[in-house]
Order: sequence, then C-alpha cells, then structure tokens
Amino acid sequence: MNRRELIASMGAATAASFLPGGQLLRAQESATASVAAPSGAKEVSTSRDVKNGSVIIRNGYCDQPYVVITKDGNWLCVTTTGRGTEGEKGQHIVANISSNQGITWSPPIDIEPATGPEASWVMPYMIPSGRVYVFYTYNAEDIRQIPNCNSPLVSLRVDSLGEYAFKYSDDHGRTWSKERFSIPVRTMSIDRTNNFRGKTLQFWGVGKPLTQKDAMIFGFTKVGEQGTPGGFVVTQGVFMRSENIRAEPDPQRILWATLPDGEEGQRAPKGPVAEEINATTLSDGSLYCMYRTIDGYTCHGYSHDGGHTWTPREYATYSPGGRRIKHPRAAPFVRRFSNGKYLLWYHNHGGEAALAEEDWQYYKGRNPGWVAGGIEKNGHVYWSEPEVLLYDDDPEAGISYPDFIEDNGRFYITETQKSVARVHQIDHSLLEGAWNQATNQQLTTKGLLLTARGIQVAKGSIVSLPRFELLSKSSGVTVELSVKFRDLNSDQILLTSQEGGRGIEIATSHRSTLLLTLNDGNKTFSWDSDPGTAPGSLKVGEWQHIAIIIDSGPRIVSFVINGQFNDGGEVRDYGWARYPSGLDDINGASLARVAPVLHGELRLLRIYGRHLRTSEAVGNYRAETRS
Repeated sequence: MNRRELIASMGAATAASFLPGGQLLRAQESATASVAAPSGAKEVSTSRDVKNGSVIIRNGYCDQPYVVITKDGNWLCVTTTGRGTEGEKGQHIVANISSNQGITWSPPIDIEPATGPEASWVMPYMIPSGRVYVFYTYNAEDIRQIPNCNSPLVSLRVDSLGEYAFKYSDDHGRTWSKERFSIPVRTMSIDRTNNFRGKTLQFWGVGKPLTQKDAMIFGFTKVGEQGTPGGFVVTQGVFMRSENIRAEPDPQRILWATLPDGEEGQRAPKGPVAEEINATTLSDGSLYCMYRTIDGYTCHGYSHDGGHTWTPREYATYSPGGRRIKHPRAAPFVRRFSNGKYLLWYHNHGGEAALAEEDWQYYKGRNPGWVAGGIEKNGHVYWSEPEVLLYDDDPEAGISYPDFIEDNGRFYITETQKSVARVHQIDHSLLEGAWNQATNQQLTTKGLLLTARGIQVAKGSIVSLPRFELLSKSSGVTVELSVKFRDLNSDQILLTSQEGGRGIEIATSHRSTLLLTLNDGNKTFSWDSDPGTAPGSLKVGEWQHIAIIIDSGPRIVSFVINGQFNDGGEVRDYGWARYPSGLDDINGASLARVAPVLHGELRLLRIYGRHLRTSEAVGNYRAETRS
C-alpha cells in the first residue's frame, strides 16, 4: 500500500495530516539558548528555527555560504549571489567578513563583479601562509546557447560551464587578485559526450576544499547532459587535487590532478545522476565522501590512495551493511571535527517508495535539515539515528548547502534559503547526544511527568494524566511504551484519553502498525509507525520499546522503536510527518484508560511534557532493556 492508498483508507478527516509537507504554522520553542554578544549586537541563537539565525547576506539570490577562519581571527564567508534568481545574468561571487563569530557581517566584497560573465559556486581554502584561495565556475567565453541546438525545450545553465577559475587574497579577504587563473581540468568520457562534445566543460562544485595529508582536494560535478528546463540529466562526481598549493607561492606553478584515475567519475548504483560530491578525512588520512543521486538515497565511498581510486559505488548506510540513508536530490554534507567525530547533514526521506510517487520531485523536501552524528570504527563511519537541526515553518521553504564551523570549542552552521544566508550556533548537547548515541544507556528524567509500571498499566487500568501545555507554548510531548504483542490485529488500544473526540489515542491500525491520533476538538491528526518487516516496525512475541515524539518546533511526529528512528522503510518515503497548523490543545479526559483492548502485555507507560531528542529516546530504550 502506497502513501495515497493509506491516506484514502484512513478517511478524508485525517488525510492532510499524512502529508509531511502540509501547511505549517510558526511555533516558538519553549527555550532558546544564545551566544553572548557584544553590547548592542544581536545574539547568535541556538534555536532550531532557521529564521532566528544571524543574516550573512540577503539578495535576490544567494547560495553556498562557506566560511574559513582567517589568520586575523575573523570569519571570511564566500557566497554566490545576484539580484535575480538562480542562474540569471549578473550572478557573481562575493565575500563577507565577521569579526564576532558570525553575529554581524561586513557589506559584500566583490570577488568577481556582477557586470562580468557568470561566476558561481565559489569555494574557499586557506593555506598555511594565510593566503585564501577561492575556486569557482567561470563562464569565460560568455556562452549563451548550445551549438546547433534549436530546440526551445532545452534551457542552458550558463552558470555551470566554462573554466574552473581561481583567485586569491593576501589580506584575509578584503581585496582579491586582479588576475584570474584557470585550473586545467582533465577531460573524461562524460565530457566528450556532453552538450558541447567536450569543447566546453560543464561542471559545478559544492562544499569546501580540505587538507589531506600535505595536499588539497575538493569535489565537483561533471555534467554530461543538460535537459529541460536547464536540468542536469547525466552527472558524475570527481575531485581536483593539488600536491603543492599549500607551499607554492606562485599560482602559475601550482600542480593539478583530476581524480579518480581513468575515464569515469563517481556514479550512482542505478540512476544517471551522481553529483554535489564532498569529502572529509578519516583518522588515518583516508578520504570519505558523500554525494546525491535521484535514486532516493545518498551515496558514499572510501579512498585509501588520495582519491585516485574509490570503493565500489554504493548507497550510504548508517553502518556497514546496514540500513540505507534516505535522501532526495539535495546536497548531503559530511564533515570531521577536531575531536575525531563526524556530522552528516541530510533530509531523511526518499527511498524506493518515493520513486513510485507520482508527485515525487527530486529537488523538493529540503526542510527540515536533519543531522546524524558519526563515529569511526575499523576504518568506517557509523552514523547515529537522526536529529532535527534546523527547520522553517513554511514546509515549501528549503534549507540547504550548509557549512560547519568550529571555533573556540563551539560549533556553528551556515545555510542558505536561496534569498538569504544565515549562521547559527549548534547546541553542543545535541551533537554530544548524537556522537554518544551508540553507547548511551542513560534514562532521561528532564520533563518527565508520569511513569507507570506493573499493575498500574495492567489491562483496563486507569491513570491520571498530567495536563499538557499548549503545543505552541511548549517543546512538545513524548509518550513511551514497552509492550509485547501476541498479534497485531487492528483496533487494540494501548492508551486513550479521548473525551468527546478530544485527546490522545494510541492503537494498532489495520496494517499492523501503531497509530497515534491527536484531536483538539477542531482538528484531527494521525500518523503511524513503519509498516512492513523492517527492524523499526512492530513485532509479535517480543518486548518492544516505543517512543512517540511530538516535536512542536518543526511540528513533527516521529516514532523510535527499539532505538531505531522510523524512516518509512520500504513502504513510504517519509517515516515522520508534520501535524497540521492550529492543532494545539491535545488534552482530553484527565483520567486515561490503559490497554482497555490489548492482545498482549504492557509493562511501561512514560510521559514527558517535552519532545525527547532521538538520542534521548535511544538512551531510554537501552536503560529499559538493561533494567
């Protein structure tokens, strides 16, 4: 059963609540931490609401805000921008400088002017001397059309072709070299069959160059074909490497190598699209990369020879041989920090089920931004279950192309919404929770309102429920259960506080899942756990720990079963959903019925007056299983 059939089977009253991109209302979080700012200056917020970040640049179009910390201690951010929309004439590259960790920023400094040919997708890199290089796509020949192409259906992206150019700054980004230099990009089979038959290269890059041993390396995308309208139909991920840029003062003497070796770049296992590749280093200096596809999953790879060769193409997994990481056609970003831990930015939906949806749009669904924490074991990166890092109240608004900054023990993220780029401090406890998730066995007590066990949760018992704050005034609610089913027949009720339709109900559905229903007297919302046989789905004959998290910041409901976040499995593209705007007071009867109809046993009911992070739900699961 696909998502549409599921919605139809649940009835029109709850249909809207099954749309993860449904209408959303702005929700304030119960607490917003911030960084101390100079007197009179705005603070850098750790709120997950994207609008609370500090603005770097605002324009008709601005994209890919990437930061280096220069030798004078300032932050230098480079961005692709323009007065029009993405790809329009006048698109160029600029720099902004902050002397107070992103709280305020200088006016834009042109690296390339808006009056010249398109200059786009700028990436910064600082060498030991303090010189900052920037690398970007430059439409040097001012190309406007594909030769011998008269089809009105083909729209050429002129911001993703030309030469790979670079400039440099020796004064921390305040001024830039007048001379522009060109990188010799090696042609490969994808170039010789492109729209220009290799005479002009088509490409773009995302992310930042990194230092790999004594060399510099950055990823970019080669385009084999542009389609309609201006879409990239065939793409491959490649790398540019320089062995001497860090020590060579003469730009003309810098050595360049296009990798991997051979005629082919990084490709997807199935589809023709493999793009926006970016990499980080492992503890032994090996490379680890991520890139997007149109297959419903992101891909990853390892290189142990500096990028010359890579492991066979495969979809990224949370652990070696484990569950695939769902992701749409949006840039996934991976980074290793000084503590040896990793962070992955992605959007946590997709998969095979998404490809079957008639309305599947590869570029959509970039809100919220999720992260997974990574730890390295035996030369591989193991990823945590996901956490929401940033969200926008408008589900149609995207958040993408982030950069991660580490400065004086604090972690920050930049991002763009295409017309505004911002910076945010990341709540350190969120990162620590994700990084320690694999070993966390701690029971969370913060916000705990009710714990009932044993006879208190026997079939047909009654519990006195705490009164919940309005969702718009709190961070949410979490309900935890420990249950063993004899069967998964529908209409088994584990908990209900419904009175006159208002309140909460948790019951089994007709498709062997656990269904949460919320009703405030005006609106009804329903969402269920993952169907099928995945590890995060319901089982018969074994105890399962189930956390149902109502997160009122992004207005997301999610299930974490036996420590695994429900991601939709093979049946649906989303395992989480947004509840509708306006649904606020979920209080029903003050006395709730526990398991009035249950084919099995319930041994724990725990309720929090806030949303738990995924990492906290995982820790509670481990604490329960060892008790």
